[in-house]
Amino acid sequence: MAKLIAEEIAPSNGPVLELGAGTGVFTQALLDRGISERDLTLVEFETDFADMLKQRFPQARILSIDATKLRHGLLFEGADVGAVVSGLPVLSMPPRKVISIISGAFGYLRPAGAFYQFTYGPRCPVPRPILDRLGLKATYIGRTVRNLPPASVYKITRRRPLTLNDNMPEVDASQQK
Repeated sequence: MAKLIAEEIAPSNGPVLELGAGTGVFTQALLDRGISERDLTLVEFETDFADMLKQRFPQARILSIDATKLRHGLLFEGADVGAVVSGLPVLSMPPRKVISIISGAFGYLRPAGAFYQFTYGPRCPVPRPILDRLGLKATYIGRTVRNLPPASVYKITRRRPLTLNDNMPEVDASQQK
C-alpha cells in the first residue's frame, strides 16, 4: 500500500506533508521515490510515534500536533506543498473532523497539488457531500490485495473552476446581428 500511495509523487512535488505518519511506512515509500528527507513534514499526534520518527528520519520536520488543527497554525508560508499523504483513518472519523483535516491540508497545497488517502473500504473514504462542499473531486488510483486487509488509494484534487466558455455552445460571429 505504501508503494501505491507514493507512486505518483516525485521529487518535484516537494515539500510533502504526511498526516498520521505512524511508524514511517509511507515516509519510507516517499524517500524511495526520491523525495528528500528535508522536504518532508510529518504530522503525528502520538508522542511515542513522533519520537520514533525523529530517530528514524532526523532530517525530516516532525510535528506532534492534531491534524484537525492544521488550518490554525502556520506550517508553511502560503500554498507551498505539492502533495499530502494521509495515513489517517478518515473512514472512521466524524464528518466535522474530516472536513477540518481536508480543508486544513488544502490550505497548504499548491493549486495543482493532490491529497492521497488510503482506505480499506469499497469507495473513497471522504464522502461525496464533503468533497462537494470543499470543491474537490476524488480519483481512484488503485488497489493492493497484497495488503492485509486489501486497501485502495484515492487522489483528491481541486475541481477545475468553470469558465464562461465551458457550458456555452460555439457561436458563429458572422450569424450574429
